[in-house]
Amino acid sequence: MVRSIEIYLKKTLTFTHMKIIVGSTNPSKVDAVKEVLSMYSFLRDADIAGTNATSGVSDQPKSSAETIQGAINRANNAYNHAKCDYSIGLESGFHEFPVAGYMEFTACAIYDGKNYHFGFSSAFKCPEAVNQIMQQEGVNLNEACYKAGLTKNPEIGKSEGIIGILTRGRKTRKDYTKDAIIMAMIHVENKF
Repeated sequence: MVRSIEIYLKKTLTFTHMKIIVGSTNPSKVDAVKEVLSMYSFLRDADIAGTNATSGVSDQPKSSAETIQGAINRANNAYNHAKCDYSIGLESGFHEFPVAGYMEFTACAIYDGKNYHFGFSSAFKCPEAVNQIMQQEGVNLNEACYKAGLTKNPEIGKSEGIIGILTRGRKTRKDYTKDAIIMAMIHVENKF
């Protein structure tokens, strides 16, 4: 009798997991989301997938406003792409700090259908040769790193990123992307 009840329940009950869509198919971003969300009990079993979501900003954002808008747009476009509980937009770009100059950082926007929850990574300065190539040739950070001879990988942003090169592997793109996600999760987890 107990066995037949178990079989009946398995056939009739469907267990739904939370669904989370990442507004990118970049493996370093999707893997960062999966690793971070596994640390939260209410999201540990979530179904997480990436989708191609446009940022609606330039290929290489050059201000914090543009970078944040790119993260918002990716989260919004991912949310509208598929029915989900949360969508996550991640965008890397530059911000001009007083005295320090232009520094690279990642913005995270987590969207729940009503509110955006924001977090940011640490920031770091790129070599001047890379900055000059980006400015003079209008290329993104990946291309500038390749043209400057820092890497033989023209898609460095899908692997360790320039941060991986500059820190000699001590911090990778996935690592500092995870920092931005964790910061955004503060608002999700604490509901303020």
